[in-house]
Amino acid sequence: MNRSDYADSKSVQPGAAPGLSVTKYFEKVSGMSENLDKILEKSIEKQSLSDEDLLCLLHSEDEDSLQKIFSAAREVRCREFGDGIFLYGFVYFSTYCRNDCNFCYYRSSNQLPERYRKSREEIIRTAVDLKESGVHLIDLTMGEDDYYLKDGERLAELVSELKAACGIPVMVSPGVVPPALIRRLAEAGADWYALYQETHNRDRFKGLRLHQDYDTRMQAKQAAASCGMLIEEGLLSGIGESAEEVIHSLHIMKEMGVSQGRSMTFVPQQGTPMGGRQQSVFLNELKMIAVLRLYLPDILIPASLDVDGIRGLKERLMSGANVVTSIIPPAKGFAGVANAYQDIDEGFRTVPGVAKILDECGLRRASLEEYAEWIEKRKKRGF
Repeated sequence: MNRSDYADSKSVQPGAAPGLSVTKYFEKVSGMSENLDKILEKSIEKQSLSDEDLLCLLHSEDEDSLQKIFSAAREVRCREFGDGIFLYGFVYFSTYCRNDCNFCYYRSSNQLPERYRKSREEIIRTAVDLKESGVHLIDLTMGEDDYYLKDGERLAELVSELKAACGIPVMVSPGVVPPALIRRLAEAGADWYALYQETHNRDRFKGLRLHQDYDTRMQAKQAAASCGMLIEEGLLSGIGESAEEVIHSLHIMKEMGVSQGRSMTFVPQQGTPMGGRQQSVFLNELKMIAVLRLYLPDILIPASLDVDGIRGLKERLMSGANVVTSIIPPAKGFAGVANAYQDIDEGFRTVPGVAKILDECGLRRASLEEYAEWIEKRKKRGF
């Protein structure tokens, strides 16, 4: 159907305001398209994007506009990182947690999960296996497990031993821990501190992370940065957030100087207060990945295997991501988070499984030297 066909149609066009003529509607859409092209050109030419620019990107929903946004995000990624993609091994070594977050399967009051706390030997052996398979980093993650947090030296010693055994960068995701322990983790060899705020809307934060303090969580990231660690911040997509809230988060992430920023789709979990909510379409996550790339072009942006498994990887890479996270070895008894066991024992969430998708996207696994060089340069920038 061409424009003249629409002019003869009495149907209301999607997105047209009440009383807006078909001709005026097409003029409006045409103007939006021209504006989008200018915004994307600004990003490609390394110009800053305004709040109005970001609103336009976040409100873009038609297929043509989205494909333009994804294409620009890939161009910016290529400019900043070439065709190399970094791979992260995920070692979720304890699913015990003292917190009772409304959205998390492993919240303390949920009786459904089969909890585990892996031995140090299992953790180190799995990390070494991941390193030998070709990952660039070990993401050492746990719930806020009192076994480690009441004796922080246990965690520091684990990081030190793992770093010595693997010889590659280590990310720690222990939750909110005291500044003294953060300092010990940095001394033990941790390169990254990951701590997701999920949202920077304080009221929404209270509804997600029960009985937790917004500022304490932010201050922990500042403490880690002051110790020389790189920071990963994360947003949860599909929890009712507005475009304005997202823009507020983007500003905060830029001010924080985050080195890695992620957006992940909310997945309803059994046994949680939010378990009955409908899952958001993953298209919102793809758009967020692209907007992150356009607004913060030189940071690392993950494509997580934890939401849609291997089948969702290609779309996330084609949206501008340059890290593949949540690579988990099969048959080791280690879980994921959002979808605890999806694609793990089938062997899909492995380096060979990811490599096939990279080939399809015209991308490659970056070398260990490339990742180490990026880490070194980023640390020299400071917080």
